[in-house]
Amino acid sequence: YRVPLYARPPDLVEVNLGAFRDEFEGERIAGRVEGEQFVPYADRAAIASGALSGNRLELVWVDDAVGAFFLHIQGSGHIAFEDGTGRRIGYAASNGHLYYAIGHALVERGALTTDEVSLQTIRAWLGAHPDEAAAVMALNPSYVFFRWLPGDGSEPGPLGAANVPL
Repeated sequence: YRVPLYARPPDLVEVNLGAFRDEFEGERIAGRVEGEQFVPYADRAAIASGALSGNRLELVWVDDAVGAFFLHIQGSGHIAFEDGTGRRIGYAASNGHLYYAIGHALVERGALTTDEVSLQTIRAWLGAHPDEAAAVMALNPSYVFFRWLPGDGSEPGPLGAANVPL
């Protein structure tokens, strides 16, 4: 269990830009305050390299970096514990970086064709290329922070965007 899933950091600030200018209605950014400046939050590569270590934000440690990566993309999931129990985990916030679909990079490398790209083929490629997987996953700078969802883990699945179990 070497891969942490982090809770929302207390220094993460989300900004609704529409509150400042009408032309930015619906636009949001996230970052943190450093001195008197608002700066971008750490990206996926920095977080994976330990940017949040020592802040006690770990909700849970998992054993599968690729599974954790797809949990970040999906935004919610179910964590299974060794004792057979489990808990639902869901989206709490994002680091504010734009999402990049790593399938594009795999197509550019010639690892997959456009017709082959799917969650399953990307997962299979990452699993078959462990020496390259971390660098490829780091191409997506977006990082999701999680929270435990209510319940005892026996619920029918993680919650989707409409707060309905999937």
